[in-house]
Amino acid sequence: MDEADQPLPEEVRKSLISRTLTEWKTLAILGGPILIAQLAQMANGVIDTVMAGHAGAEDLAGVGIGSSLWAPLFLLFMGMLGALQPIISGYNGARTPEKIMPATWQGLYIAGVGAIIMIVLLTNVHPVLQGLNLEANTARITQGYLDAFVWGIPALLLMAALRGLTDGLGHTRVIMAFSLLSTLINLPLNYIFIYGKLGLPAMGGIGCGWATSISNGVAAIALLVYLSRSRIFKKFHLIADWTKPNAALIRYVLSIGIPIGFTIFVEVSMFSVIALFLAPLGPVVVAGHQVALNVVSLLFMLPLSIGMALTLRVSFLIGAGAPDTARLISHSSLILAAMTALVFATLLFTFSQGVSALYTSDAAVQAVTVRLLMFAAIFQVADVIQVTCISALRGYKDTSIPFLIMLFSFWGVGLPVGYMLTFTDLLAPTMGAAGFWVGLTGGLGCASVLLGWRLFRYRPATVAQSGG
Repeated sequence: MDEADQPLPEEVRKSLISRTLTEWKTLAILGGPILIAQLAQMANGVIDTVMAGHAGAEDLAGVGIGSSLWAPLFLLFMGMLGALQPIISGYNGARTPEKIMPATWQGLYIAGVGAIIMIVLLTNVHPVLQGLNLEANTARITQGYLDAFVWGIPALLLMAALRGLTDGLGHTRVIMAFSLLSTLINLPLNYIFIYGKLGLPAMGGIGCGWATSISNGVAAIALLVYLSRSRIFKKFHLIADWTKPNAALIRYVLSIGIPIGFTIFVEVSMFSVIALFLAPLGPVVVAGHQVALNVVSLLFMLPLSIGMALTLRVSFLIGAGAPDTARLISHSSLILAAMTALVFATLLFTFSQGVSALYTSDAAVQAVTVRLLMFAAIFQVADVIQVTCISALRGYKDTSIPFLIMLFSFWGVGLPVGYMLTFTDLLAPTMGAAGFWVGLTGGLGCASVLLGWRLFRYRPATVAQSGG
């Protein structure tokens, strides 16, 4: 068996501690490359922001606004395609390889439709830009950035769909490698297009769109070449194993993927709404909030990666007919998550001043950031626990009820409570921006409890392994 494959579970007669540690080791092997891939993808955004910022404030604003328009759409479709990982991992565990390529092809069809929708929407954002009352040059840069960016959307969603195949088979290093390739290409291309090198005109923020499109395209083509020539994937040929659209199988993928996509969309949209609510409090408060959010997002990459690995592992074990081991890793991962969260919370409490100084030299912004990071430390604990629970449930292909739980927790608890604490005296003396962080923590705490209850009551034996 290839070293990148997921191992079958250890014999039940071994000690509980031994089995748990073995499963944690498997999570680390699967999750390590996922973490690097996630950080590489984040690095692309950081590179675009920093390099566009040096080109000018309007270029930075144009890229930022453009990114805020395409990112939620991409995350929605990426979430839908995220159903492929547990589906294919389950087929792999069940040793039914004949089902893998048909499922992969349905994901590619979904990616194709998603690409068309994204391209149509993002090339027709004029009404949105007019509604934002942007300065004319900023609006021009935003539209130019998006017009360039859309050329890379098919490649972006192609890689998201093929990730279902590679991750689902346990080869998480593949996407890691090609995510790093994309980042390495994006950096010099940004420099060339933004600042006008090698005889090309300086494009400013618009150049970010072209750099991202080309780097995504090269990475996607390289991935296709690798899959066609790799010894590991010689059993799976995209062309030779072509499968026509299958309505029943597409419905099955979407029945799992749509709740995942909208769960991500609900979370992203909530943070966007909070940023809009905080705008009247002034640039210092908004800046402090953004710094705190960026720090938490960076730390979140580790538990998110463990969670994605957990989804793969649970679905594999269910497919392999090992529900007891699936339950063991699902429940024991909460211990791992709690330990991770406590370490991160301690770091935030201890080094908040130093962290804020890394982001800004403005004393007022630093003061706001330090205060918010105190609340972010507690927020982090709830966030880590909820992502572990929801990731395990996705491994069981249970996504609809968790979506409703997240919708209620974020929009029914977190946002209303946060708004009242930030702007009113209804629950406590007005807290300013910290009120939203308290509300978010309350919403995530609610999600953690409800998702944990769902996870512990869930019976793996009832999970269907086939979508038709």
